[in-house]
Amino acid sequence: MRMRVAVIAAAAIAAAAATGVGVAQNQEPIQPIVPPQQVNLGKVELGKKLFFDPRLSKSGFISCNSCHNLSMGGTDNIRTSIGDKWQQGPINAPTVLNSSLSLAQFWDGRAADLKAQAGGPIANPGEMAFSHTLAIDVLQSIPAYEREFKKVFGKDKIDIDQVTSAIAEFEKTLVTPNARFDQWLLGKKDALTANELAGYKLFKESGCVACHNGAALGGTSFQKMGIVEPYKSSSPAEGRSAVTGKDADRFNFKVPTLRNVELTYPYFHDGAADTLGEAVDVMGRLQLGKKFSADENAKIVAFLKTLTGDQPTFALPILPPSSDKTPRPTPFK
Repeated sequence: MRMRVAVIAAAAIAAAAATGVGVAQNQEPIQPIVPPQQVNLGKVELGKKLFFDPRLSKSGFISCNSCHNLSMGGTDNIRTSIGDKWQQGPINAPTVLNSSLSLAQFWDGRAADLKAQAGGPIANPGEMAFSHTLAIDVLQSIPAYEREFKKVFGKDKIDIDQVTSAIAEFEKTLVTPNARFDQWLLGKKDALTANELAGYKLFKESGCVACHNGAALGGTSFQKMGIVEPYKSSSPAEGRSAVTGKDADRFNFKVPTLRNVELTYPYFHDGAADTLGEAVDVMGRLQLGKKFSADENAKIVAFLKTLTGDQPTFALPILPPSSDKTPRPTPFK
């Protein structure tokens, strides 16, 4: 059953356009976040359970929420995530919040959309270390899951396409509207302080908006890390070249969203910048050829902190119990 979601923020934007309030929105390179207009609620509820279910991993310990913790800005706040057998991952976990607004998924864009991304970690030996076949065996051994999948998809058998479709539908709902900056865009003139507005002015005039624009302030292009100066990193990540095979795409990464950036530390694909101030300094020098003064840096950071929106809130899903037939996890050794 598909149901149209009544969205207050969307209505506010429409009303603002009709009345002339929030005209700044049409003049700025950034647009307010708008919640999804239509979702399949059955899929969302099922996808929510799957997102939190560690039984989709070999160890029975790791879930989607392990690396994309919805209590921590949709990430894990460590440089690179911890996977099966305590393996250190090769790259920083990007936030799942507002990820539906990106042109592709993963830092190198190897997944076209959320659905394509959802199946990757399950079968990745360095992450959840399972296989799609084994994950389906687990789900089919749980009667409550069998009933819920049949109710949502109308099929007798569970398959990985249904699993990834449900997870993606849930992730579509993980948007963060109503940031103070969005309120300012919609006409609330006192939503930002003079210092924060000065930071936004610097953000625009310095050229940051060339890459960090749109509703998500990023996620819509791939850019080389280190344009003016080379970026030095011990990370093995090669960026887009790992997908396209083209040397010209080496160290080209998807521009990360700046929404909720105050919450999603550490920064960059290798998690090398621990603070927003450090990230602003590095980006200014390497990407723009600009050395921000301490005052300029502080003002840009103040602006970036206005991009934190309303975080997703919902009742924690109660996962259905395993049956006697459910394969038991393989513990870490």
